[in-house]
Amino acid sequence: MSENQPAPTNAKKVFIKTYGCQMNVYDSDRMTDALAPHGYTPTSEMGDADLVLLNTCHIREKAAEKVYSELGRIRDFRNEREPGAKKMLIGVAGCVAQAEGEEIMARAPAVDLVFGPQSYHRLPELLSKAQTGRVIDTDFPEEDKFAHLPAPKKEVTISRGLTAFLTVQEGCDKFCSFCVVPYTRGAEVSRPVAQVLTEARGLADAGVREITLLGQNVNAYHGLDANGASVSLGALCHMLAEIEGIERIRYTTSHPRDMDDELIAAHRDLPELMPYLHLPVQSGSDSILKSMNRRHTAAEYYEIIDRIRSARPDMALSGDFIVGFPGETDADFAATVEMVKKIGYASAFSFKYSTRPGTPGAQMDNQIEEHVKAERLEILQVEITRQSQAFNAACVGMTLPVLIEKPGRNPGQVAGRSPYLQAVHISAGQDLIGQILQVEIIGQAKNSLEGRIVTADRIAV
Repeated sequence: MSENQPAPTNAKKVFIKTYGCQMNVYDSDRMTDALAPHGYTPTSEMGDADLVLLNTCHIREKAAEKVYSELGRIRDFRNEREPGAKKMLIGVAGCVAQAEGEEIMARAPAVDLVFGPQSYHRLPELLSKAQTGRVIDTDFPEEDKFAHLPAPKKEVTISRGLTAFLTVQEGCDKFCSFCVVPYTRGAEVSRPVAQVLTEARGLADAGVREITLLGQNVNAYHGLDANGASVSLGALCHMLAEIEGIERIRYTTSHPRDMDDELIAAHRDLPELMPYLHLPVQSGSDSILKSMNRRHTAAEYYEIIDRIRSARPDMALSGDFIVGFPGETDADFAATVEMVKKIGYASAFSFKYSTRPGTPGAQMDNQIEEHVKAERLEILQVEITRQSQAFNAACVGMTLPVLIEKPGRNPGQVAGRSPYLQAVHISAGQDLIGQILQVEIIGQAKNSLEGRIVTADRIAV
């Protein structure tokens, strides 16, 4: 069958529900790619699926319970199928699967397959085994899973849009006391440079104009080049910027300890590297940072921000904050609020601390009462919202290069992203999709900006 012919009517269909971070979105796409040569096509309707996969996240509290609830719903749906209908296989992937694989098998008999985030390159093989019995695979394999994954067909990449995620680093060696990632994703591993560049060229060839490099600690990237030399994230960004068609580069998520001079210089020197940085700090209190095992102080974080802003004065900053970590006093929380006020974030994410089984934080004394966490979170989010709205307001009247990505919600409207990752809505025709245009920001809504095209001439980055 040629690539232009339609899939056979008896083709198998897969429905994937993705929880959590951008890396899980990327992983779900790669699972789809791995299944494609074996006759599976994606469907957005669970009722049409021969295979249902839940790609799970284990970061937040009650993540596992949400998975069990969803599994119960899927089980009931499968049981209601007409007699004689094809069996729907049910699988659980991702970090909950990695952390609680045996328990999932015990608590959810309807599940046919459980596998961790390091095993999805073996998905076709695991599915074959699941035809005759339940399967669990939560080992950390020695082989490089990315080397075993097929590249998506060009038309598949095109269908996914003008922006794409590209995982370059996985795992974490930091062992923050609140975090399960080192236990579910394993040790830090960086993909070889050639492998990353090959995938990026394939994306560019399919029309992708903006790539976001992913990793649990993406700025700890140290992939090897053809000569066996270690390459930093800053150097990798320079290589990616040379690929024809790649006009914007972003990366997430970073750790302050890995924000080196080469990466900061790349922000200064590379116009393709967008002036938006997500650099989580979690707390403004040194005592809490120490208890979290963050291995940096508040003063060191401030100093990093100063260096970044000296190199790129228009840098928009984003961060993560946890309130109510064990032992957090009113003074500790006040230091966090003060940090947010001093730095001035364009956006930020804030969460109540939730105990994760198996982490040191779960065993700590002085757990904070839930109502105190809620009160502190509300105070912090008010300040973060104020700063985000102030940042957007400051953009009104500016002219920014906007990548036009897709049709807008309303007729006669298109939507895109500013260099600062803001959503921008513009009254214009869909023939402009795929272009980077100069757009005057003429207004702001709650979570987006309104723009007017200054010139329809395509611009350089």
